[in-house]
Amino acid sequence: MPLTNIEKIRLDKAAVDEGFGLRRDDDGAWLAYDSLGAPASIRLTCTDQRYIVAVNHVGVAADIAERWQKWPQGTEPLAPPGFAAFVVSDTAPLHHLVREIWRLARALPIEPLRVFEAQTRNLPRTTEAERLVVQRVGQDVFRDALMTYWGGRCAVTGVAEPRLLRASHIKPWARCETDAERLDVYNGLLLAAHLDAAFDAGLVSFSDEGAILFSSQFAQEDRDALGIHGRLALRRVAGGHLPNLAWHRTFLLGASA
Repeated sequence: MPLTNIEKIRLDKAAVDEGFGLRRDDDGAWLAYDSLGAPASIRLTCTDQRYIVAVNHVGVAADIAERWQKWPQGTEPLAPPGFAAFVVSDTAPLHHLVREIWRLARALPIEPLRVFEAQTRNLPRTTEAERLVVQRVGQDVFRDALMTYWGGRCAVTGVAEPRLLRASHIKPWARCETDAERLDVYNGLLLAAHLDAAFDAGLVSFSDEGAILFSSQFAQEDRDALGIHGRLALRRVAGGHLPNLAWHRTFLLGASA
C-alpha cells in the first residue's frame, strides 16, 4: 500500500532531524535520503505500523546488526539493492536508529582516514617537529571519531564530561603499521581518564564479551581506591574490536602480568 501523508511526514522528520536532509527521488516504496555530513544513504518506508530503515553503508549495517532487529530478507517491501534493512515499531526508536546510522557513518573506517589525509595533505613531514604536528592532527581526528562512535560517553562507565574522557588506542599508535590502522575507530576505546591510564599501562584489558580483566600487578587496594571493579564492562563490543582486543590482551595485559 502507498504511504499515507502522516507516515511520510513521520519518516521525513526522522531523516531530516537526524542528519539525512538531502531528499532524493523515491526508490519504489521507499523514501530516499542522503547526507552532507555522513558518507551513507538511507531508505525509509512503513508497513503494518512498523518503520523500516535501510542503509547502504556495509560497515554501519554490520555494526548495528548486533543491536537492531533486521528486516527479513525476501519480505515485502524488499530492501533496495545494496541496502540492509532494519525495523522498529515506533517513532522514538526510528529517530534513534537513523541518528545512530548517521553517527556511525561518520566514525567508521575509512572516514576518519579521509579526514586526516585531507587535513595533512599539505603539511611537511621532514623534521621530527613537523611529524609531531601531523601526529597531533591524527590524534585529534581519532578522538573526534571515538567521541562520535561512543556518543560522547565512556565506553565503560558512561561518563560524559569531555574533559574526563581519553581517546585510548587498543593497539598503541607507535605499534600500528599504517595510518588506517591508527585511525580505525575499532582500534580505540573512549575511556574515563582513570580507566585509560590503567588500560594503557596494561593493568586492565577486556574480554571478547567486554568483561574487564585485571593484571596480577594491579593491586586490589589500588583497584578499590580507583573504583575499578570486576563488574565493569564495555557497553558493547563490535566484531571489528575483537582482533585489537586480542592483541591488547596478548601484548599489553600479558606483558604486565
